[in-house]
Amino acid sequence: MKAYKTSQGFVIEHQNQYFLSRHHDWDLFINRENLFFELLREIQLLEPVSEYQSLIENGLQPPIQSQEVWASGVTYLRSRDARMEESKNSGGDNFYDRVYDAERPELFFKSAPGRVVGSGQKVRIRRDSKWNVPEPELTLFINSKGQISGYTVGNDMSSRDIEGENPLYLPQAKSYDKSAAIGPCITILDEPISSDTQIKLEIVRFGIPYFTDSVAISRMKRKHTELAEFLFREMSFPSGCFLMTGTGIVPPDDFTLEVDDEIRITIEGIGTLINTVEVK
Repeated sequence: MKAYKTSQGFVIEHQNQYFLSRHHDWDLFINRENLFFELLREIQLLEPVSEYQSLIENGLQPPIQSQEVWASGVTYLRSRDARMEESKNSGGDNFYDRVYDAERPELFFKSAPGRVVGSGQKVRIRRDSKWNVPEPELTLFINSKGQISGYTVGNDMSSRDIEGENPLYLPQAKSYDKSAAIGPCITILDEPISSDTQIKLEIVRFGIPYFTDSVAISRMKRKHTELAEFLFREMSFPSGCFLMTGTGIVPPDDFTLEVDDEIRITIEGIGTLINTVEVK
């Protein structure tokens, strides 16, 4: 089951049928306990509407209202190796090795909702950075009770040269206007997402595929429930939150994003998040 936030309302997709929810507050709509069964009960009282498929295509918004976006790092071996390599000149490379093997995960604040964009919108690269990459990530929606209710596609835009200069510059490398993208929807399941699920990244430049790679979420070292538990230990999220779970896809070191590049991130069972690149 999928939930879309659109300019004309909230659309629920189930078994190739579309339903327009009667709810008008996204925070209340997605923050219900046992969300899969709540949506299932809701659509039993609704009539399917075919025209809302075009509404999803034309009026789609990021599936967020007041939720914060957090992120976890160094959850894949490939990410650990990349972070160590980019930080070796600053002496910070062993920080990432220690995080990968530590009991406590790396968790950091990624974005306030006003800085988040959705599918079809533009992400940004910093003007003071020369090495920028997208980070395709399975993103959890966790309700206010700390329960993983759904999944979406996330793009954790990152300035690798800034982070590599000094690990303490991580917030500047990660958090700025339009540095986070999520969408196109939230997929709500009645069981955890399959570990065989594939994440695929494709970067298109001048209309031609320039870089492509994929990874299974089974390659991730930490469990989703583990990350959620650490995030909620000392913090509350009245309307829930989003948590990006780290990337296992890292472009080669000689690659950097350019203006007008198209970033396509596809996760099986969820959909494709599409963004183009701009500089403010």
